[in-house]
Amino acid sequence: MTPVTLPPWAVVTPERRAHIERVVALLAAWAVARRAPDGERARWLKAAWLHDALRDAPAANELAHGPMAAERAAREGETDRGVLDAVRYHSLGYAGWDDVGKMLYLADYLEPGRAFDRELRAALAARVPQDRDGVLQQVAARRIARVIDGRWPLIRETVDFWNSLLGS
Repeated sequence: MTPVTLPPWAVVTPERRAHIERVVALLAAWAVARRAPDGERARWLKAAWLHDALRDAPAANELAHGPMAAERAAREGETDRGVLDAVRYHSLGYAGWDDVGKMLYLADYLEPGRAFDRELRAALAARVPQDRDGVLQQVAARRIARVIDGRWPLIRETVDFWNSLLGS
């Protein structure tokens, strides 16, 4: 299963589709800049097409849509654990990620269509090819700060992800 577009089971608005396409474009550009092998590039793009495929489904919400899309992709034949974990945890972070999860997490946050902190996010996106891990720490810190500022609980996967970035 190597989608080059949204899967037929996707439930997305036109705005969501545009977001997904921007995530795909950013990952494709980073794959070139990082000289990612074709197989790895394909994994990144597959995860990008799948990550928000069910975001606008009736039962979806901020935390449920990733697991829902990963489970559906698995039922449809996706077997790449790294792709499935990237999709499943893209909103939370996950300590067990390989490169596809880390790259999707970054692209989902840094894609240029998001309205907040455009200049800062553009600068971070430009650094990803040379300093992926440094940018990953900064993005995770910003996302975690938003959760804390909103007085929402930190999910265990997010805490473990943060600790893994610090080498704890």
